Amino acid sequence: MFSKATKAADPQSSQTRKPSVASLIAPGVVIRGDIKAAGDLHLDGAVEGDIETERLTIGPAGSVVGAIRADSVEIRGQVSGSVTARQVRLSATARVDGDISHVELAIEAGAHFEGRSLTLPEAQATEPVALLSAAAE
Repeated sequence: MFSKATKAADPQSSQTRKPSVASLIAPGVVIRGDIKAAGDLHLDGAVEGDIETERLTIGPAGSVVGAIRADSVEIRGQVSGSVTARQVRLSATARVDGDISHVELAIEAGAHFEGRSLTLPEAQATEPVALLSAAAE
């Protein structure tokens, strides 16, 4: 009576990404060194080093001094270094000093961006982030 019919998973579905809990770097935490994460990363602290992950969200208090490589990046805080991602979003509170290589770039009014906007070549646009980093080396 109260049960719902379950739908069979569609193998052709564009929603192939499994939800996961994001790793969190809290305010007041400072990390000196590179970070590699297989899933989502939410940064409210500071990182002095390179970051490589699937999805990165930098909160308003977050900051990165180093290169970022990801599939998707949302920046609300500060970045000093290059950003390479398929999707990049700069919110109104974002401050980015460095080049952004992207397929899609969204910049809200009020965001500060000083650098070059570079479109990724088609071949790199379809490669996962791990392959992007291998190509850069």
